[in-house]
Amino acid sequence: MPEIPHAVEIWIFVALAVMVILFLISGMARIYRKAGPHEALIVYGLGGTRVVKGHGTMVLPMVQICRELSLELMSFDVAPQQDLYTKQGVAVTVEAVAQIKVKSDTESILTASEQFLTKTDDERQGLIRLVMEGHLRGIIGQLTVEEIVKQPEMVSDRMRSTCADDMNKMGLEVISFTIKEVRDKNEYITNMGRPDVARIKRDADVAAAEADRDTAIRRALATRESAVAKAQADQERVLAETLSLAKQAEAQRDLEVKKAQFLEVTKRQQAQADKAYDIQTNIMQQQVVAEQVKVQQIEKEQQVKVQEAEINRREKELIATVLKQAEIERQRIETLAEAEKQRLMAEAEGHASSIRQQGEAEAEIIFKKGEAEAKAMNVKAEAYQEYNQAAVIDKLFASMPEMVKALAAPLANVDKITIVSTGNGEAAGMNKITGDIAKMAAQVPALFETLSGMPMAELFGKVRAIGDKGPKPPELPKA
Repeated sequence: MPEIPHAVEIWIFVALAVMVILFLISGMARIYRKAGPHEALIVYGLGGTRVVKGHGTMVLPMVQICRELSLELMSFDVAPQQDLYTKQGVAVTVEAVAQIKVKSDTESILTASEQFLTKTDDERQGLIRLVMEGHLRGIIGQLTVEEIVKQPEMVSDRMRSTCADDMNKMGLEVISFTIKEVRDKNEYITNMGRPDVARIKRDADVAAAEADRDTAIRRALATRESAVAKAQADQERVLAETLSLAKQAEAQRDLEVKKAQFLEVTKRQQAQADKAYDIQTNIMQQQVVAEQVKVQQIEKEQQVKVQEAEINRREKELIATVLKQAEIERQRIETLAEAEKQRLMAEAEGHASSIRQQGEAEAEIIFKKGEAEAKAMNVKAEAYQEYNQAAVIDKLFASMPEMVKALAAPLANVDKITIVSTGNGEAAGMNKITGDIAKMAAQVPALFETLSGMPMAELFGKVRAIGDKGPKPPELPKA
């Protein structure tokens, strides 16, 4: 037998080694199984049953068997062939779509493998569909047609919650359940929408009518507001015209008032100027009388020296009594002047302002004149200081009728007397005036007693005593 070369042996050995390696690789590939993310491998045999998901595993030939279980989503129609009766007894046909899959946990996969591992997909879906249709029939029987049509989500939720227990027992879970269509043979669903359609149409008609009404109301309101605005504008125009006329009248009135005031001031100043001249004349006359009295006083100085002792004793008494009389006479004249002023002012109140001012000016002039007369009496009083008590008493008695006459003299000059009675029960009116005059006359003796400082009986005794003591001094000339 020929001998094989050594090189050939090497190549044969290498070829055999490669063949062994390939055989081993092929064997390893056959016994190593891999599971994708969409499936699970159920390996049972030696070592028991185990689930492989998402990785590979070795399956020993002859002692172990490996089966695939799909974990993909199953989607199929749930459409019972028989009619489903609602809570109202209405027969309806419901078509729905269900999505179901095997749960991903190992226990659920083992449960599902027990139920469906040897069944085809159609057989598995048929079993699941029967369960779903039974639950759907029970749920539809608890609902009204309106709830089924208007609340499909509520039906889906109930299906998922109702089927959950049965699906768990098969290792499955309901991903979704959606109602595709609900119909009936009696057109209940069609007629169910007619009230809503009618209501919607009615609401649309009402809305249109309300819109027309609102348009008419707004048009009327706009017309009324326009008329009101026009009326207000007319009122404002008339008011503006009235205010303008009122302003013009006020301006005219103010002008007339200013004219009257100016005329009044002019007349008052003229009257004051006219009366000022009279007052100045009276003052000059008073000064002349004063000078005459001074001359007479100088002439009497020599006579006074003869009876200086007697006169000095009685001088203070004479000053007190005569000056008091002069003061009373001055007050009387001022009172009469004030009464005359009040009378003139009372009469002037019923006339215009200018006449009232003129009356006040005249009253003021009379008052000034009375004051001038009072000053003249003061001058006379200084001359009377030279009298002794007898001469004073003689002068007082001689002047008594004149004093009474002077008390009543102002009433003779009164043209009109306005009497205002308060009605308080006291004497009022003319009775009050005559009573006051009688009281004034009755006070004349008391006045003489006050001026002389002694009672009337004692005063007469003094007069007689003085007559016995010496001759009566010469009488002063009347002013």
